[in-house]
Amino acid sequence: MMEVTLAGIGKRFGLETVFRGVELKLASGSRTAILGPNGSGKSTLLQVIAGALVPTDGTVTHSLNDAMVPYDMVYKHVSIAAPYLGLYEDLSLAQAIDFHARFKPFKPGVTSADLARIAYLDHALEKPVLHFSSGMKQRLKLALAILSDTSLLLLDEPASNLDADAVEWFRKLLAENLDGRTLVVASNRQASEYDLCTRAIEMADFKA
Repeated sequence: MMEVTLAGIGKRFGLETVFRGVELKLASGSRTAILGPNGSGKSTLLQVIAGALVPTDGTVTHSLNDAMVPYDMVYKHVSIAAPYLGLYEDLSLAQAIDFHARFKPFKPGVTSADLARIAYLDHALEKPVLHFSSGMKQRLKLALAILSDTSLLLLDEPASNLDADAVEWFRKLLAENLDGRTLVVASNRQASEYDLCTRAIEMADFKA
């Protein structure tokens, strides 16, 4: 499984320092929450962990089964769900699921039809994602990330746009599909988002 090590990580955008001095080891199979209010840099740090954003300072290393993963190959082993990441909304649900699976296969035994059913979206297979409600889109994002066959799972404010029943659905889906994967959840302290995590780090600790 995936292990991620952040050494002396800092990120700036222009003159703004988002965070600095991040020393963090995400051991294989660990479950970590990143906590802080909106605007504290949680999403930026999550993107650095994902290998999608290059830090201004420090180094990030990804290891899979004790073998270093080249930076340009990290994306193959990561799945992420976040409010700011869009879907291919001009596609139908069936097309969107199949398109995702071409680049990020699902866990063994999970089909495209299974994913739609698990997300309670099988009634909308031919409907363009553009016309989904915000809750339907969030369930789709979460199902695509959690059910992908990846070793590093990153969730940014996963309860966004979910009602109480859907939050319970998310928690159950996550619990049933962790399977020793390395998990990182960014949250503004909504306990139901990260109650499966076993440790928490505070963004305030990495401020200038």
